[in-house]
Amino acid sequence: MIDDLEYNTEREHLIIPEYGRHLQKMINYAKTRETKEERNKVAKAIISVMGNLQPHLRDVPDFQHKLWDQLFIMSDFELDADSPFEKPSEEELKSRPEPLKYPQNHPKYRFYGNNIKTMIDVAVSWEDSELKEALVYTIANHMKKCFLNWNKDTVEDAVIFDHLYELSGGKLNLKDSDEDLSDSSSLMRSKSKYSNKNHSKKPKKKYSNNRKRY
Repeated sequence: MIDDLEYNTEREHLIIPEYGRHLQKMINYAKTRETKEERNKVAKAIISVMGNLQPHLRDVPDFQHKLWDQLFIMSDFELDADSPFEKPSEEELKSRPEPLKYPQNHPKYRFYGNNIKTMIDVAVSWEDSELKEALVYTIANHMKKCFLNWNKDTVEDAVIFDHLYELSGGKLNLKDSDEDLSDSSSLMRSKSKYSNKNHSKKPKKKYSNNRKRY
């Protein structure tokens, strides 16, 4: 009796384990039938059993088509039986999708973020005007704020102007500008103001101690 025991590690690999081993044995039996008429008869009986095992799929469109596809897949595409639907292709099923191409962004100054280059490219594409000048100074102030997030001390405007000139390929030049950027303390103060607002706790209610105790 002990010699007849079987372990799962010694049994045949189940292609779709959800249906169980008995259904896999039924499919293996169908493959051994000699005549195609007999194989078709057994295949239809197996499809009926598969439908009873998954009643929740009865509301799914093309329910029977899915069952027949799973039947041929579990037979390892070796079952020679007639199907009311087109048989699935083994090559298409086992083919691997093409690898996804992930964007490789390696900015030189990572503390500015990836979007700053897009903002600079937009400013470069604009024609010279007061609106473009305002946009350039807005970008420079945003760069200064990002720099302060990385370095809490301070940063000179000349450093921001040099970085802006480099990232724009020399097309945005504020080095000779007489206008200064926003003060570092004001940028840091505005940040702390919003952070305190978001993390503020609700005041606790005060309860009176004059209640009677029983």
